Amino acid sequence: MAYESLLHTLQTKGKLSASELKKVERVKKGSIAESLPQLLVKLGLCSELDVADAFVEAGHFEKVQPDNYPLEPQLPASVSLRFLKQYHIIGLHQDDSAVTVAMMDPEDPFVVGSLGLAIGKPIIAKVGLLSEIDTALEVQYGEGRSQMDKIVDGLTMDDIGEEDLEHLKDLASEAPVIKMVNLIMQRAIETKASDIHIEPFEQSLKVRLRVDGVLQEIDAPPVKSTAAVISRIKIMAKLNIAERRLPQDGRIKVQMLGKELDLRVSSIPTMYGESVVIRLLDKENTVLDFRALGFAGIHLERFLDVLALPHGIILITGPTGSGKSTTMYAALKQLNTSARKIITVEDPVEYQMEGINQIQAKPQIGLTFAVALRSIVRQDPDVIMIGEMRDLETARIAVQSALTGHLVLSTLHTNDAAGGVTRLLDMGLEEYLLTSTVNGILAQRLVRKLCGACKVPYVADAQLVEDLRLRRFAAEGEIVLYKPVGCLACNNMGYRGRMAIIEFLPMTDPVRKLIMAHEEAGAIQKLAVAEGMQTLYENGLDKVVQGVTTLEEVMRVTSEA
Repeated sequence: MAYESLLHTLQTKGKLSASELKKVERVKKGSIAESLPQLLVKLGLCSELDVADAFVEAGHFEKVQPDNYPLEPQLPASVSLRFLKQYHIIGLHQDDSAVTVAMMDPEDPFVVGSLGLAIGKPIIAKVGLLSEIDTALEVQYGEGRSQMDKIVDGLTMDDIGEEDLEHLKDLASEAPVIKMVNLIMQRAIETKASDIHIEPFEQSLKVRLRVDGVLQEIDAPPVKSTAAVISRIKIMAKLNIAERRLPQDGRIKVQMLGKELDLRVSSIPTMYGESVVIRLLDKENTVLDFRALGFAGIHLERFLDVLALPHGIILITGPTGSGKSTTMYAALKQLNTSARKIITVEDPVEYQMEGINQIQAKPQIGLTFAVALRSIVRQDPDVIMIGEMRDLETARIAVQSALTGHLVLSTLHTNDAAGGVTRLLDMGLEEYLLTSTVNGILAQRLVRKLCGACKVPYVADAQLVEDLRLRRFAAEGEIVLYKPVGCLACNNMGYRGRMAIIEFLPMTDPVRKLIMAHEEAGAIQKLAVAEGMQTLYENGLDKVVQGVTTLEEVMRVTSEA
């Protein structure tokens, strides 16, 4: 069978299952025009990058980088543009002995043979990404416009009144609008964005992606398409497109670029229309392993010790977007054995986990955290996870659950671990209940990781080492730090991926005494540091000295800066 090595590589790397392979083989029987690699991408079973990397690994082809596509056509006029576009081929270089081309499918013997006959020279085939080849063809033979510009050409719409719902529904179901929304989602997946922000203004529609915690603007649809684009997203999320005065929340499940994605959609009314934020939850890229998340050393040991206790409360604190949910799910994964019954109450349920009973809170019908918790206790669980401690009633039930032999995990919105104590006291929880049930409080932030392909070392200045007391993280020798540069691997950002910097406050007897004496958060933190706790800032500096992140990143996310 053709493409055996390619398919074997994709299956070995976990990019293609046996059932997906059968599906593509069935479709291939009825499709003569498209090759098997093209079908893999078209059916959403693999991304373009997966296919290109598999060709490189299986067939020992060289992959073409986006910067290496020439701006002028390299093939003779006898080769038609239609042929190049149909089979996704582009000329790279031509000399007296051979012609070098980039192809989406370099193993297609018909295409390589036909091209060789048309040019009269041997063909050297390299691998290129389908979308990059098509874009380069547009630059060489077309007007060099972006994909969004080309989609807009097919867009015909007049001003629509807000009450004209049927016309709006029809527009939202038309090909150009569907293509625009799909292109935005595709860009988000390719850049590994965590959120898509679609924001209408008087003269423009802005689209921004949050990549590794930082927003960056991308090509946006024209302002006249605002209502249709937002209606398209609301239809996909099963929201009411007629309701524009109130916030709405929904979910979308899509398969795109070989990934199965769970999207959370939130819309709110603004001055010039509805602002929509889409949170992308990529199950494949979510690593629920403490070490990969940034936990190490004494912090990891202490946290795992507390997690192993049979009852009590563990709190995870930090602002929105600091990775609390991911840490919570990593803890649940650690606890998830056949010997334990685990029940969660969440709003919303972010990741579905096998073997865990997950409840979606619905305040609009009266199913609040507190109401759900009362019923959960009667279900005889060993571990209870509460999405967030929002009020005194929820906190009291969590305390009662911990006192009756359950392990309770929850989150709080505070700036540091010691602040979690004062937050609970401010809520109205009695100090004697807090000290007898809370086992530990973890605070965390996310910092961007340096791109391993392009980071550049430099020797830290002696004054800087002294000012920040960096010597405590490296006992001897020069202290080498790294700075970001930017390359193709990291999209010229200098950073790739994120990890947590943490501080963990275990509830020791001296800490309990301070809480009972109503000492403030600063005193509790000072004592915890004396007992060996690294603060968020210190844990960040430790990771800077290890060469994982930069000083600027730690300064950006910690209050000590």
